[in-house]
Amino acid sequence: MVPLLGGYNPNSLHAEGRAARAAVDSARETVARVLGATPREIVFTGGGSESIVLAIVGAARAASGRGRHVVTVATEHHSVLHAVDVLERDGWRVTRLPVDSHGLVDPAAFAAALTPETTVASVMLANNEIGVIQPVAELARIARERGVLLHTDAIQAPGWLPLDVDALGIDLLSLSAHKFYGPKGVGALYVRRGTPLEPLIVGGGQEHGLRAGTENVAGITGFAVALALADAERPDTAPRVAALRDRLEAGIVAGVRDIVVNGAGAPRLANNLSLAFSGVPSDALLIRLDLEGIAASAGSACAAGSLEPSHVATALGLDEGHRRGVIRFSLGRDTTRSDVDAVAARLPAILTSMGTPLVV
Repeated sequence: MVPLLGGYNPNSLHAEGRAARAAVDSARETVARVLGATPREIVFTGGGSESIVLAIVGAARAASGRGRHVVTVATEHHSVLHAVDVLERDGWRVTRLPVDSHGLVDPAAFAAALTPETTVASVMLANNEIGVIQPVAELARIARERGVLLHTDAIQAPGWLPLDVDALGIDLLSLSAHKFYGPKGVGALYVRRGTPLEPLIVGGGQEHGLRAGTENVAGITGFAVALALADAERPDTAPRVAALRDRLEAGIVAGVRDIVVNGAGAPRLANNLSLAFSGVPSDALLIRLDLEGIAASAGSACAAGSLEPSHVATALGLDEGHRRGVIRFSLGRDTTRSDVDAVAARLPAILTSMGTPLVV
């Protein structure tokens, strides 16, 4: 990325501009290859949230003449939930489907929610808080039979799950570079050819007329390189990290009582472990973990600072005590066995020092 940080406008016709354009075109081809798409179907954005809002609001507005009903799930990322809130305020009808205790949406309930007025549905591929993987391919098949566009927030998935858009069957798919070791502030939206979409940011004709503004050449290049690396390393990295996650989970569960493993029994991302501790405020536990050099999160980092229980924890049906004690451990490609063993070994002493009765 470094040579491109101070580079030229890729929309200029001089040699330097054409070189910048070539970098963007090359990145678009790389992203398309990883997704099994065509370059024309890739739109670069300023991040994951923009990609999600463009997909949902842009598609709903473009199809408003056919119907004004959208469907989503209660455990979606806030960018999805706030996007449908925008539509609801503008007169669309919104259905927010519940999940079961594992965090999964029922395909039958999804099918029942679709009406002749439904134009767009959005179901995330993998949850950002509890890592649960939704049956998106099955839902996409249902949506396609009913003539409904399906968007999926796949932002958590690169490096952990395959992302073939034809195998998934979706019409729109959102990504964000910083989730797979790329730069912050750059995202992408896959738009299946023929999908109606109204731009949200207007001005120039960049990104096939769907996202105006001079392209972030360095960021887009970093996005493509990081995505290609994550996809290439996935066959080795994902199972290794999953084994570490399982080791961490087993170690913590063996030393702590009255704990809920969120998403247990459902397919989960290899790098995600979400735990609910009874009667232990997550903010207090996070502080103690941080003092021990352990970086964790309570729910979504995007909602950091909130003292209210996560909407995901609430949707799972956790009781009040567990709902306020949710902690998420995120593993990565550099996580080691000694890392997870250290967390499992230190956690009981941390809980004991907090005066809890949870230690076995």
